[in-house]
Amino acid sequence: MTQAPAAPKAARRRHDREIVALAVPAFGALVAEPLFVMADSAIVGHLGTAQLAGLGIASALLTTAVSVFVFLAYATTAAVARRVGAGDLPAAIRQGMDGIWLALLLGVAVIAVALPTAPALVGLFGASDAATPHAVTYLRISALGIPAMLAVLAATGVLRGLQDTKTPLYVAIGGFVANGVLNVLLVYGAGLGIAGSAWGTVLAQCAMAAVYLTVVVRGARRHGASLRPDAAGIRACAQAGVPLLARTLSLKAIVIIATAVAARLGDADIAAHQIVLSLWSLLSFALDAIAIAGQAIIGRYLGAGDAQGARDACRRMVQWGFASGVVLGLLVVLARPVFVPLFSGDAAVQDAALPALIVIALAQPICGIVYVLDGVLMGAGDGPYLAWAMLITLAVFAPAALLVPTLGGALTSLWVAMTLMMTVRMLTLWLRSRSGRWIVTGATR
Repeated sequence: MTQAPAAPKAARRRHDREIVALAVPAFGALVAEPLFVMADSAIVGHLGTAQLAGLGIASALLTTAVSVFVFLAYATTAAVARRVGAGDLPAAIRQGMDGIWLALLLGVAVIAVALPTAPALVGLFGASDAATPHAVTYLRISALGIPAMLAVLAATGVLRGLQDTKTPLYVAIGGFVANGVLNVLLVYGAGLGIAGSAWGTVLAQCAMAAVYLTVVVRGARRHGASLRPDAAGIRACAQAGVPLLARTLSLKAIVIIATAVAARLGDADIAAHQIVLSLWSLLSFALDAIAIAGQAIIGRYLGAGDAQGARDACRRMVQWGFASGVVLGLLVVLARPVFVPLFSGDAAVQDAALPALIVIALAQPICGIVYVLDGVLMGAGDGPYLAWAMLITLAVFAPAALLVPTLGGALTSLWVAMTLMMTVRMLTLWLRSRSGRWIVTGATR
């Protein structure tokens, strides 16, 4: 990170208040999203094993399809925050509307692909004859809600850029409650089975999108911003998203490689890997909340032309990320004996998972720094560097992970490779932050 005099206590307290005000609601919203799938699983699970298996396959496909487009939130947050910092709220909201229009266009394109190819996509998972029709039914119906899901991503980015993470939290909670109620009513009350669960999710997502659009449209009218689609603006949003898409796909490839390697280690190891990966994902929500605060805060400082403020905020958020990682790591160590038995009573699975959890506990301070610097560079609009950094990380991780079974390593060795991956990410991000090349002020980068 660029060296500069330590910020005075008053400035640190101001940064702390900003970080907490944005990160805490963001964490709540992040945690609420996975609860959609959990609620669906709990309700559909009582219909039968085949239905639950079908839901699992369809949900995996939907989650992947939507998460690939997470750049809609990230790129929009950075672009809107810059314009907020520059004091141009109409342009900020106009930028946000371009992101929402892009989300809707991408959503329609995904539907056009998903509906006719649903049986083939499900077939890639090798589902049983009993589970396949349920998976296809759920996927085809739920795909109709993808434009709403992507609009929610983009609109969330708009509000984050406007320094508002509370509204996304409230909408996420409302969406979760509506999803649960609709699922129960449609699955059991209307007797629609797994189709009812899919329709419940679609309706809940559409309701969330409607709330977001209402908020954004009101803001646009209040500040005189146009609501019409602008081809140049939509194209600019897409161009800004391409590097972040490459970054996301690289991350997905890392997870897929790790899971494939764990599967080669044996049934106990792949089962333990899923337990460890689920905890890793949960921990990432806490650290990602600070990163989201970083996107909004850094974008605003740079838009306002305050390079020193951006440096000071970056430094303080790195301290927060490291400290949060230390705390989370200690919690993992303390909860380790209790956590694993919740998922499996198999002694072989527990023996494989417990030492791997020690590794991820030790990795959390590194993860804290990585997530924060990732958010800082996203907020600065430094997407191309993030893409190249992730490709380098993938190039280092892939051979290290693939060597684990060849050298007779166990699950713990695989997670050492995952820690190596995070260490490489930290080094590439740290070098960039230290160079200061990410600091480009102004309403646009």
